[in-house]
Amino acid sequence: MIKSTYLFFLFFFSILLLSCNDENKLNQIETYKDKKISVENLDQFLKTQMDSLGIPALSIAIINDGKIAYHNALGVSNTTTKQAVSKNSIFEAASITKPVQAFFVMKLSEKGIIDLDRPLYFYLLDEEMEIDQRYKEVTARMVLSHRTGFPNWRWFDNPPENMEIDRGDFFMLNDPNTTFNYSGEAYSYLSRVIAHLNFLNMNELNDLFQQEVAKPLEMKHAYSCWNEYLYDHKVFGHVEGKPKKRKWGTGLPHQNSLVFGGLQTEAKSYAHFITSIINGKGLYPETYEDMLSPYTEIPKDNVNYINDGISHWSMGFGIKPMKDDTIYRHGGSNKGFQSEMAFSINKKYGYVFFVNCEKGNEFNENLEQFLEIAK
Repeated sequence: MIKSTYLFFLFFFSILLLSCNDENKLNQIETYKDKKISVENLDQFLKTQMDSLGIPALSIAIINDGKIAYHNALGVSNTTTKQAVSKNSIFEAASITKPVQAFFVMKLSEKGIIDLDRPLYFYLLDEEMEIDQRYKEVTARMVLSHRTGFPNWRWFDNPPENMEIDRGDFFMLNDPNTTFNYSGEAYSYLSRVIAHLNFLNMNELNDLFQQEVAKPLEMKHAYSCWNEYLYDHKVFGHVEGKPKKRKWGTGLPHQNSLVFGGLQTEAKSYAHFITSIINGKGLYPETYEDMLSPYTEIPKDNVNYINDGISHWSMGFGIKPMKDDTIYRHGGSNKGFQSEMAFSINKKYGYVFFVNCEKGNEFNENLEQFLEIAK
């Protein structure tokens, strides 16, 4: 009996010791170069950055060894009301929506719903694009790797001077499949094609996205249409330190809050998306190989090459070559919101953050220095 009691307590304290060791591990993260940093130091760095840059709120997650090692939300949703954010507070993802949409398309291509190399025109005619017949050559692969020749947005980009068209008329900058032209316009067209192929309207497409992407990848808070949850949990964007009105997706004819569009999410949900890619979850290995291959060379005078060292674009991500590694990355910027994500499959490392202001670029530079992700 005494021996049994002794063995029980020995087992109990062994488990307790292991638990303590695991808990200690949770109190630190590693940089890209494997340097250990305490969570306390990381928290202090983030608070200092927010104070110095004037960032109202931040949602951030850091990935070590293919797992979420750190997740936090700091600051206030609205600088006027001073309402504090929580880890469930929702931010606009802006353009880092595109990698998630690319995953969505790759998933549907696995199911035979869309052929990545079949011109989208064969699936869905767009009367507004008939002004330039070159659009009929554009495929999903070109859209995802930004080789369509489309402008970013026809409503905001200036057409070439030799084109006499009204604001909002469709135009093309280059022949398809020739050079890099970053385009949200092209992604919007592809989304309409996906809805059409699934016999859905653009509101119902969000349900398919939840079924094929958000739920399987454990993206608990990842919304592509406005819903009741966002009324209570979405933070306010800020411009020049002042909160802006809570409007979303109302600036373009094909986008509004009731149709499939820009992602509304937070760092932990998005980090689950990144870890899925790092760990090869959700798509076949050959699909990931295809998706992450370097398709489009980035011109040396392009801002993505100059500022971020991105040499090529895959289907969904910018590719930054390192000495012994490859970094996949993407940034996003809407009025009042900015975001950034980056990851290495080789090192199973990554991060994502969202801010509700326009200081994300400066914060990202400082964060990458702190995490020792070399420029």
